[in-house]
Amino acid sequence: MEWQGEGVLLSVRRHGESAAIIEVLTEGQGRHAGLVRGGGGRRLAPILQPGAQLALGWRARLADHLGNFTVEPLQARAGIMSDRLALAGLGAVTALAQTALAERQPFPALYRQTVALLDAMEAGAPAWPAHYIDWELALLAELGFGLELESCALTGAAEGLAWVSPKSGRAVAGGAGADWADRLLTLPPFLRADAGAAPITAADLADGMRLSGHFLNARLMPALGKTLPPARERLAHLILRL
Repeated sequence: MEWQGEGVLLSVRRHGESAAIIEVLTEGQGRHAGLVRGGGGRRLAPILQPGAQLALGWRARLADHLGNFTVEPLQARAGIMSDRLALAGLGAVTALAQTALAERQPFPALYRQTVALLDAMEAGAPAWPAHYIDWELALLAELGFGLELESCALTGAAEGLAWVSPKSGRAVAGGAGADWADRLLTLPPFLRADAGAAPITAADLADGMRLSGHFLNARLMPALGKTLPPARERLAHLILRL
């Protein structure tokens, strides 16, 4: 059994004296682990850094074996390492992918969104935290816990959406939900279909992290029998302090 492709390195751990076991996220093979011979050595260790884009070859005698990877660097994304917030974002992405995604189950659209997000982080794009929140919502949707943010759950209107029900995950318009505002989650403007090009504020990002975080904690993690990884909590803490 064998395949070739490319992927994002999620994690690496030493195995024996000189080998390493890595996990990668790929478009066609999903989250996939394998052994890299020499992965702990002087030549390959600098290449095997989380977030790196790698050319991969995987081979095993049987499909359910761990198998061996060959790796070649495509993009180091070293720029992330010099930015504290981006580094926390990378940690949250890799930790959530490892926690939530089943091994060897492909999610092509989420993979492409992950690559675009990491590229935005490395480039220092100011909007990448908003893209990260979009990524968490996409993760929820891919795993069957998507939110319904297109129209009001009470009136059906697509305009004036201001909140989200913490129980149903459906959007609620400002006027229709005014009496229950203290029980609802704030829907930041950049997540609305009619958002336009309005600037994204620190308060918007904080509201977005609370929104996606609520459904990660209340829906996804219980379904998986897991808890939210600490790396995601660290990123949320930094964004809430912006």
